[in-house]
Amino acid sequence: MTARRAKPRRLGRTLLRIAGWGALACALALCALVLSLPSVESLPARVHVGSTRFVDRQGQLLYEVIDPSKQSGGLRERVPLAAIAPSLRDAVVAVEDESFYTNPGVDVRGIVRAVWLNIQSGETVSGGSTITQQLARLAFMDEDERTSRSLLRKVREGLLALLMGARYSKDEVLTFYLNEVYFGNLAYGAEAASRVYFGKSARDLDVSEASMLAGLLQNPVAYDPLNHPEAARARQSVVLDLMVKHARVAPDQADIARATRLSFGGLQQGMQAPHAVAYARSWAEERFGVEAVARGGLVITLTIDSELNRAAEQLTRERLAQLRAEPEEQQRPYGYNANNAAVIVLDPHNGDILAMVGSPDYFDRSISGAVNATIALRQPGSAIKPVTYAAAFETVAGFTAATPLLDVPRAFPTREGLPYLPENYNRQFGGPISVRDALATSNNVAAVATLQQVGLTTMLDFGRRLGLRTLGSEDGYGLSLTLGGGEVRLLDLTTAFAAFAREGVPVEPAIVLAVSDTGGALLYRRSTAPGASAAMSPLTAWLISDILSDNAARAPAFGENSALRLARPAAVKTGTTTDWRDNWAVGYTPDLVVGAWVGNASGEPMTRISGVTGAAPLWHDVMEVGSRNLAVRGFERPTALRQVEICTLSGLLPTPECQGHRREWFVPGTEPQTRDTWIVRVNGQLRYRLPELAVPWAREHGWPLDDAAIGGDAGALRLARPLAGAQYRMASDLPASAQRMLLAIAATDLPVVAIAFSVDGASVAQGASALEGVWALQPGAHVAAARVTLADGRNVDVPGVPFVVLP
Repeated sequence: MTARRAKPRRLGRTLLRIAGWGALACALALCALVLSLPSVESLPARVHVGSTRFVDRQGQLLYEVIDPSKQSGGLRERVPLAAIAPSLRDAVVAVEDESFYTNPGVDVRGIVRAVWLNIQSGETVSGGSTITQQLARLAFMDEDERTSRSLLRKVREGLLALLMGARYSKDEVLTFYLNEVYFGNLAYGAEAASRVYFGKSARDLDVSEASMLAGLLQNPVAYDPLNHPEAARARQSVVLDLMVKHARVAPDQADIARATRLSFGGLQQGMQAPHAVAYARSWAEERFGVEAVARGGLVITLTIDSELNRAAEQLTRERLAQLRAEPEEQQRPYGYNANNAAVIVLDPHNGDILAMVGSPDYFDRSISGAVNATIALRQPGSAIKPVTYAAAFETVAGFTAATPLLDVPRAFPTREGLPYLPENYNRQFGGPISVRDALATSNNVAAVATLQQVGLTTMLDFGRRLGLRTLGSEDGYGLSLTLGGGEVRLLDLTTAFAAFAREGVPVEPAIVLAVSDTGGALLYRRSTAPGASAAMSPLTAWLISDILSDNAARAPAFGENSALRLARPAAVKTGTTTDWRDNWAVGYTPDLVVGAWVGNASGEPMTRISGVTGAAPLWHDVMEVGSRNLAVRGFERPTALRQVEICTLSGLLPTPECQGHRREWFVPGTEPQTRDTWIVRVNGQLRYRLPELAVPWAREHGWPLDDAAIGGDAGALRLARPLAGAQYRMASDLPASAQRMLLAIAATDLPVVAIAFSVDGASVAQGASALEGVWALQPGAHVAAARVTLADGRNVDVPGVPFVVLP
């Protein structure tokens, strides 16, 4: 019994000895770890950042990321805590370390809470490291240890934070941190960030600006307001919520800060090609990490041609000055109000970005000059039409450059079941028009009709293959997509046009040629291997190029000597968006692609500036400068194409009655096989036999029609009220029930005894006369039609007419 009681006591003593030795070992290990730590006394001297250089394709320096130890560099300016706005201090503490003023340097509860918040939200809304821990990483750890996720690193970080918390006051720690932390876009510390983003001192920041800067600390690339404005605003809102939660700002002040539109302007530091450098820096940070770019002593070689980029910058400024200097009578009543412009220049052979001008002045806050308009989402207007027509050449059977399209008032169905009535820029309709002339003159109705044949899904897929990555799913668009209803980037649309210059093969745009480390070892080289497979046949690519470079075809809309005409063969397409918010001109030769945009960074409308008067002159001048050392050559025509004489109106083979001939190019197998049937001789007189949709337009414009061939009695009947494409407006001073319109057919020799009118398929009440109808106005797009009863009892349907009622 005694022996049995002794055994547990011996076991207990053994376990106690083991625990004691274990505790001693842990204590010794902890002491060794503490002794191995660098002295926190050296904190003021610990800052060291390698100098990363950005150079152009010839090796000329564009920008150097200054080592923070070089105080005069401009990217870092140490200031005392009192010189930093309280709103920024409060915002940083609220979002990065809410217990900063009470924790000893680490916050175990904060770490647990951060993990829980991040799990709840599904994203990183709070970090686990205190401000003191972050400073320990920045000042005492190299790149490898800083990015390590090991337990040892966390322990070292925590111990250093505790030692710093014991050695330095909270204000001293916060001062070190706010002078050291990286805010993105080459800005280290609060003062540099304030000047880089807002052109002011850190002491002058308001709550809106401070919350925007504080939001950058978690991820300066993802939340960059210059390249990712929507993400930046969302992050700013998170910061403001945390400031309200921790009583750092009143709720009403936070609401005002959210609603404030911020103006961004860069800090001038002698940077060349600033938009290109910022774009390349963002690329490098995503690939190599923020710290590697900031401190790694890298040499980043850009694709930029400095001379061409400087010329493009100058031409951009000159173009805007020219618009402001035009005669006052041309700018009435409000002036053109064009304050911004952008240019992108690509080498189509390899995708090199030779010039990137995101605004006329990177450092001008009044126009948000630091925002890179070449990568901003904008509606392209008609500049996207070549994508529609190329998709049609590829996918629509029998679709050729000679195919006749109908530029007449017409209604297209939509998913919502409402008719869509497109209009041309000049609010007029021209009747039958060939694909060549429709694309060259930028006809809207014909483009919509083409997209209807292609299909939204097909066009979207085709556009993405060309590089238009920002186009979403079919659900977000309608037929207006071909008129610029989607949003694209100037860089992406210019890249898409490069595929036409490359015989149908897309290219990936590149801003960086190579990256090497501080010792010269190559870390990255832009691949020269063949990229994507062809998005279209060389025959389609050439047809698009031939049409877009056909000065005679576009002359009826733009004139013989417009800015679209160069001293060498060049294909080009312009675009103008609703309310003149955006002007585009994108074009190319076999060896150069240029995209130009004119507008306002704020999205404010311009006044009466179209693509051909606003962006096209800029495109023209940049194209001429960029091409002056290139050989003059045209687009090499594929030998498989066949040229055939056609009747211009129908695209069919000519007959003696055909009123206009021309030669057109065809893909083998798509050439016309039959003689023209659109113009015939009846009783010795020329008559037109047009598709039914074109008949009302032709009658209105006095074309002599062969009524018997286009529908007998129906061919002699048409609506006189409303006219095709008419617009009506509701009167604001009358009750809706009193606002009506008459429907009537045009005068005819046929023995009409009754007419049944309808609007959108619904019957309309009879008017005072049996030959009139009365319809109560309803806002929206509508189609009026009629069924006529003749004296012999026959019923004849009158072709429908689209019209619009404005509210």
